[in-house]
Amino acid sequence: MKIISWNVNGLRAVLGKGFLDFVGREEPDILCLQEIKAHREQVDEILENYENHFWNSAEKKGYSGTAVFSKIKPLSVGYGKELMDDEEGRVILLEFEDFYLVNVYTPNSQRGLTRLVYRLEWDKRFFNFLKNLEEKKKVIVCGDLNVAHKEIDLKNPKQNEMNAGFTMQERDSFDNYLKNGFVDVFREFCKEEGNYTWWSYMFNARERDIGWRIDYFLASKELLGNIKESQILKDVMGSDHCPVLLELSNL
Repeated sequence: MKIISWNVNGLRAVLGKGFLDFVGREEPDILCLQEIKAHREQVDEILENYENHFWNSAEKKGYSGTAVFSKIKPLSVGYGKELMDDEEGRVILLEFEDFYLVNVYTPNSQRGLTRLVYRLEWDKRFFNFLKNLEEKKKVIVCGDLNVAHKEIDLKNPKQNEMNAGFTMQERDSFDNYLKNGFVDVFREFCKEEGNYTWWSYMFNARERDIGWRIDYFLASKELLGNIKESQILKDVMGSDHCPVLLELSNL
């Protein structure tokens, strides 16, 4: 089973930048998108070979939002508003026979850390939500978690210690997942620095590879034996983020 996660920074925009060609080449079984910035009725019918489409758009137009396209029919589906009282379209939950899949777009703490308190409260609620799920079956989380966990996860750590996405509070909050049963899947395969998933549009950051790794797959430790591959698809353009990939076997 192949799962791809991608913050597309606007689904309508990325459709004109090779998105459909990319999906056609990779043919993931499940495609999880974040920051779609669209409602279903605003986007022409797409990916018709994916029988199951799930949309969770923010109530605010042109903001946030998540979507999942799956060739596999889930046993059940849940959305952030009912699961976490979230009105920004940040969570979609799919239940499959062997695991839960959670597609998430974590709130950004914003410039000046104006939303840091809200972000940390979100992390607590989201962690509790995941652990409640894990009491029933194993869990995979994918999406833009808006934090670079360690210094190797961004190009210029010292200059960013007080910036959104690399504060000690956010990094400690991420630690809480890893100390309580979840693994950062990519880091199980690659311990090297220089693997990023987001680059600023300013200062030719992508061309210079001045980036951050803020897009993840997290998984219950019990799933490690089923993980065949984890990749960052850094050469795929169309967004300021690149897709990340997880391949599972024996599920």
